[in-house]
Amino acid sequence: MNLAIAEGITMDTLLKKALDMRQYSHAPHSHFKVGSAILTADGTIYGGCNIESDVYGLTMCAERSAIFNAFSQGHRSFIAIAVATSTQGTPCGACRQIIAELCGNVTLYTTDLKGNIATYKAYDLIPHHFTLKHFTTIPYASKNHDFSI
Repeated sequence: MNLAIAEGITMDTLLKKALDMRQYSHAPHSHFKVGSAILTADGTIYGGCNIESDVYGLTMCAERSAIFNAFSQGHRSFIAIAVATSTQGTPCGACRQIIAELCGNVTLYTTDLKGNIATYKAYDLIPHHFTLKHFTTIPYASKNHDFSI
């Protein structure tokens, strides 16, 4: 299925980039290679891969890697994200939060090595994601980070 998701860009293009990014994965502990690709509103595609650390909490997932890569280049508007694993896995909870928070209700495609594809919307994967936006209505607070959680 070669569904157009933006002018000149198909779902297959985004999925192929995610599959390609798996080769750069550093997964010496889990051996679970993940690649990701994010499509920005201007049609640029950024890739990411998972990078594991001996200190597990310092590990970076492929989805966040791609998103942070795009953010570091000044992008703030996104159309879709693709994730490629050997099992067609969906993003972890931390990645679901980042996707919903930073990318909004984008379309997310997952694929495996056999070409199986699933489609989700970000808010369906984490329907009640955490946000500080509702705190801005408190009269004595001038910034979101003025709050102690």
